[in-house]
This record gives sequence, C-alpha cells and structure tokens, in this order.
Amino acid sequence: MKTIKAYFCLLALLFPMFITAQNTTPPLRLGVAGISHGHLWEVISRVDRGDFVIVGVAEKDDELRANNGLRGKVDASLFYADLEEMLDKTKPEAVIVYESIFDHLRVVEACAPRGIHVMVEKPLAVSTAHAERMAELARKHRIHLLTNYETTWYNTNHEAYRLINEGVIGSITRINVYDGHQGPIEIGCGKEFLDWLTDPVLNGGGAVIDFGCYGANLATWLLNGQKPKSVYAVLNQQKPALYPKVDDDATIIVEYPNVTVQIMASWNWPMNRKDMHIYGSKGYIYQDTPTEMRIYAEKKEVKEIAPSLKAPYNDSFLYFRAIVRGDIKVKPTDLSSLENNLTVVSILEAAIRSSQTGKPILFD
Repeated sequence: MKTIKAYFCLLALLFPMFITAQNTTPPLRLGVAGISHGHLWEVISRVDRGDFVIVGVAEKDDELRANNGLRGKVDASLFYADLEEMLDKTKPEAVIVYESIFDHLRVVEACAPRGIHVMVEKPLAVSTAHAERMAELARKHRIHLLTNYETTWYNTNHEAYRLINEGVIGSITRINVYDGHQGPIEIGCGKEFLDWLTDPVLNGGGAVIDFGCYGANLATWLLNGQKPKSVYAVLNQQKPALYPKVDDDATIIVEYPNVTVQIMASWNWPMNRKDMHIYGSKGYIYQDTPTEMRIYAEKKEVKEIAPSLKAPYNDSFLYFRAIVRGDIKVKPTDLSSLENNLTVVSILEAAIRSSQTGKPILFD
C-alpha cells in the first residue's frame, strides 16, 4: 500500500512538469521585412516576451535602418539593407512585413522560394494582380501567407460570430462596419509611414484601403467566405490639402444574395473607431469595443463583456508561431487566411473601380 501511495505522489509531482514540457515551444525564428509601418510597435512591445526571437531585420532606407524602435532590442549586426541577404544569412522560419502594401509582393517573391512563411499587415495586397501572384507563390512553395488585422483579436468579434452561428439573432440581413480615425497626419503618424500610406501606388489608395479592408475581412468571415454579387462605392477627398493624392473617406456597399454590407472607412471620424453593427431577422449585435457589446434578442437588449480569447487565438504572433509549427491549422474561412484575403482585395479593387465609373461592379 505504501508503494502504491508513493507512486501516486510521484506521479502528482511529475504530471505538471509533463504538461509544461508538452506546452513549451521553442521561440519562432522571425525575420522583419521593413520597419516603416506604424504598426511596428506590435513587434517592439512583444520582442522580450520569449515566444519569438528576431534573427534579422531588412530595411533599405539607411537612416531608418539606423534609427528605429527595434534598435536596442535587436543587435546592430542583425540589421541588413538587402532583404535577400538577410534571409540567406539569418535563415528565419518566418517573416513579418512592415513596409508598404506594394512591397508585400516583393517580400513574398523572396521568401516563398526559400520556404519561409510570411505574415503581412492588412490588407494582403494593393491589387488582385499582386494578390493572385502572391497566392500562386505561396501555394507552389507550400508556405503559409497570413494577413494580420487588429480586429482579428477582438473578443467581441468572436463572441458575435459564436452567437450568430447559434442563431441568437436569426439570419444576418445587414452588416454596418465603421472604421477609421481623425486622419494619419492628425494622429501623428511618422513621416516614413505617411510617405507610402498616402501614396496611391504604394498603398493602393487612401482610407478605402487603410480602413475599408477591415469591413471586407469581417464580412467575408461572418458570411463564411461567401463572394459578393456586386460592389458600389463612393470615395471622397474631404481634406484635399492634407491628402491630395488619395481618398480620405470611403463608403462601400457590398451586396450579397441575402445580405447588404455597408463599410464606412474614413480618415475624418472625430474619434478612433473599429466597431460594427450586425442585424439579423430576430435581433442585432452591436460590437462596440474590443471587449464590450450589446445584444438584442427576444425583445430585450443586454450589455455584455465578451469572454477573453484563449492563446494562441488572442495574439497575432502566438497565432503565427502555432501555424508555422503545425500546432493549429488555418481554415479557408478564417480571418487571417489567404482565401479570405483574396476576396478582401477583390472587394477593395472593385470599390475603387466603382468610384471611378460611378457604377456598381458586378461579380461573376
């Protein structure tokens, strides 16, 4: 009897160690392509966390390469002017991209043949031509190509998705998505970011690209990858003196067989916002903030704090590592998936074409 008790005591001591060992994953060997994007703070704020290690940084601008937020956190010897040299010398498992949307294709062209996985900041590409070429390379070389959105990690968006799939508000009839802020100049974006963010070639457009992508991404996800019937858009320049080359306000209407999606993307909101109203045949869901939401069902509105997402589904870097290591799989309908984001780019391109012609763009 004493032997049996001793055995179980030993097992009780070893079991937590076994679980810890099973859950311990070596840090992801991560390369950084470009550092001009304002979202670089996402890397800087996480670099000491331990789930990834930056093995190399590539930035073609000499001054920016010498003066940036990663200096002091990453050894100076790991900064390179040339992307391909960085890839060949440091051999990252995966690369995150923090430069212009136009350059996303160039990075994938360098990484895919080397078998290096890529995660870009939203949106995937400046055009369907770029997006389709990137997808072709990713599939040919069997790499993961993910797109990161801030709203992917919002507790409220995932709780809304769950409630919709449980039929709480019935069938979706309309989705209104509101995204933007006062403007990139007004909120103090750096020159290196503004130089391409406000360029119609390097960014692909203005607010229509910068914030229209969020609504297209969320609608495609909520509608389980469904393709639209048509896209109609009006793009405006409310502040041409500040943004002479691109739109600063976009209204995009995306029609599906049974749902209308209205995306209001602007650099003219009086406040920062990334919220969404989802209407169904039996009620509605107002996603107000990343954590707060209102649900109307059975003739009653309730306010809720959405449950927290669990790792690795709560953080872009944890998610990327889990995908690269094969711990989880990307479904075609997922927010970060290549399939979803090919649809996003097609919606944005159709919105720009519609604004130029004044007519809806029909999808096959």
